[in-house]
Amino acid sequence: MRIDVFTIFPGMLEAFFGESLLGRAQKRGLLDLRVHDLRAHTTDVHKSVDDMPFGGGAGMVLTPEPVFAAVEAVDPPRPLLLLSPGGRWFDQAGAHEFADAREQGFSLLCGRYEGVDQRVVDHLCDGELSIGDVVLGGGEVAAMVVVEAVARLVPGVMGNHESAADESFTSGLLEYPQYTRPATFREWTVPDVLRSGDHARIARWRQSAALDRTRRHRPDLLDARGGLTPAEVQLLDEFSYPHSSPATPLEEPHAP
Repeated sequence: MRIDVFTIFPGMLEAFFGESLLGRAQKRGLLDLRVHDLRAHTTDVHKSVDDMPFGGGAGMVLTPEPVFAAVEAVDPPRPLLLLSPGGRWFDQAGAHEFADAREQGFSLLCGRYEGVDQRVVDHLCDGELSIGDVVLGGGEVAAMVVVEAVARLVPGVMGNHESAADESFTSGLLEYPQYTRPATFREWTVPDVLRSGDHARIARWRQSAALDRTRRHRPDLLDARGGLTPAEVQLLDEFSYPHSSPATPLEEPHAP
């Protein structure tokens, strides 16, 4: 899968893409991650990529010339998406959409300063993408989020297919709690069921724990799927999880 990213800070992305899962996937030929420096396509000695906004105002705006030049020189995979607060909200479903279209690939443009000249948005990009209602200094961190979320869904990247299939948001729930050795740490013990060897009961416990964790921390996810089914209520009862008490103030759902 090929993903191109356009930025004025290529070193940030190259370092991140070269590590851990992404780095190994590139070495194995599963990912083709290409980072393009917008400054390499400037025409002045100062390699300027920004200018003052028409109409006045604070800050600077990314100019259209180097962005158009960089994209046209590379002819990257489409869609080309500007990482912007005004874009479509990127979530796990979106990550699956990109991963499913892996033969097509996609590209990301990292904004900076007070924004990008609107002509880039209107005449070069195919859309906009946002990782949430938060303001960043630029799109580089957002690009890291998008690339890692998508790349780990590409077959072979994670090695163990079940790791991607059995985690938060895949089934509309948060993932169940995880434990490892030692079985007892500072008088806190791993639930007995996980050490029982009864895989069917372990699966039921994990489902009930995922339901309970979602109910307490992200009830909005349960609401989106129509609430608890009778079978899920019964499953919570089986493992003594209360299913009718509201979330506490510290467990209210995150704002979108």
